[in-house]
Amino acid sequence: MDSLITAAALALAGGDPLGALDRVALREDPPALALRGIAMAQLGDLDRAKALLRRAARGFGPKEAVARARCVVAEAEIALVSRDLGWPAKALDAARATLEKHGDRLNAAHAGHLKVRRLLLIGRLDEAEDVLAGLDPAPLPPASRAAHELAVAGIAMRRLKTKPARRALE
Repeated sequence: MDSLITAAALALAGGDPLGALDRVALREDPPALALRGIAMAQLGDLDRAKALLRRAARGFGPKEAVARARCVVAEAEIALVSRDLGWPAKALDAARATLEKHGDRLNAAHAGHLKVRRLLLIGRLDEAEDVLAGLDPAPLPPASRAAHELAVAGIAMRRLKTKPARRALE
């Protein structure tokens, strides 16, 4: 990974999408396209973000399965934010499996949580609960653990189980 890609990724992680775009705006290589897509999503241009992420995913070679999977997860997150519930859930499942296979536990867990959120939005509580039960929140960063507990609480509240909901929110 070259220094501009690294700097752009750090800028995105720090909440600076414009700083990331400054570093990769004119580049057309797949890592730059992916970072531009994420930056555009952070700026709210979701259609452009999806297009850039798709181009990036197509541009990664066969030995870059993890990078492709990360693009799929990012695109799924954009679809979820847009309330586009018709996106292919199988693609997210495949991306999650790829990430798990290659040891990217954080992004695999994120993909799992996206799947749970989608299932909750379409009213499939049993499936959401099953997926959630298979996710271990312990190694996740605090924000992801909080999202996990909110999903647990959401399911418990929908089922009118007040004690588990209260525990999840504590």
